[in-house]
Amino acid sequence: MGNTFGKILRLTTFGESHGTAIGGILDGYPAGIEIDMNFIQNEVDRRRPGQSVITTSRNEADKVEIISGVFEGKSTGCPIGFIVRNANQKSEDYDNMRTLFRPSHADYTYFSKYGIRDHRGGGRSSARITISRCVGGALAKLALKQLGITVNAYTSQVGNITLDNDYTKYDLSKTESNIVRCPDNEKAEQMIRLITEVKKDGDTIGGTITCVIKGCPVGLGDPEFDKLNATLGAAMLSINAVKGIEFGGGFEMSTHRGSEVNDIFINNKGQITTVTNNSGGIQGGISNGQDIYFRIAFKPVATLLKEQPTVDQNCKETLLKAKGRHDPCVLPRAVPIVESMAAMTILDHFLLLRTVKI
Repeated sequence: MGNTFGKILRLTTFGESHGTAIGGILDGYPAGIEIDMNFIQNEVDRRRPGQSVITTSRNEADKVEIISGVFEGKSTGCPIGFIVRNANQKSEDYDNMRTLFRPSHADYTYFSKYGIRDHRGGGRSSARITISRCVGGALAKLALKQLGITVNAYTSQVGNITLDNDYTKYDLSKTESNIVRCPDNEKAEQMIRLITEVKKDGDTIGGTITCVIKGCPVGLGDPEFDKLNATLGAAMLSINAVKGIEFGGGFEMSTHRGSEVNDIFINNKGQITTVTNNSGGIQGGISNGQDIYFRIAFKPVATLLKEQPTVDQNCKETLLKAKGRHDPCVLPRAVPIVESMAAMTILDHFLLLRTVKI
């Protein structure tokens, strides 16, 4: 039913936005990994609602409870079960949406597919479900740390405000220095101002997130249907509001000649490397040892706090003005979600090799 992600490392999630709890089971996780609960909680806190003036005001502690698979601070190799309890639902804010379909939201498609839907906060379609991904991603990061692999994402564009340079020109450790999670503080201030203006208008705005994976060796990924870029693409496109992804030089390369964008191989002190990295660290669907980097496009959040025309379940035309607490821009809270999906994908590919002991 599409609730499980991964092949060897498998995350199955459950829960709804206004249900009792969000949770998951992470199976296939290696034994003997030290489980740092402070790190896991911090990763979840990075996507927590109510963390700044440019995010939803829903107030949730999002306390992670590990209920299986960890003994004396280490993973046992058994399924790791976890839950995060919901505590600050305001379901009455959604009463006026019970029979109406919000434009560009999942309401109509869910109702058409299942004949029933949880209208409270979007139910299963809510971005709140991504809490489970952040827990799974935090656990994956702990394992990847032992392999010397890091995953860092940042906001690279909000509306028409975009970073002028590629990731190599920024100190990615500065990503957490501002509430929009952009490593360029000057651009971050512009982004924050734009989001604030959009929020005042009851509107929403989209943008892009760039993700960089460092330390991957040559050989991750398979050459046909399990290409590394294909599985990373599927992981990213499963995130709420994602509408596109490009690796390396991306769509821009379609306007160039091969002689302009080919990554030339050279001998660097006895090691094969490339002069450029327009491929984004993946060639033929397999990692080539260079940094893996890609950019993801997020559409504006579908729920607006301003009046829009729509129809109800009986096809009657009407007007809808949404209530409740919503993000004017999903980008700041989506950064840890992107990192989580990337980390789980990379760890899954390592486990698929069956030749690497963590």
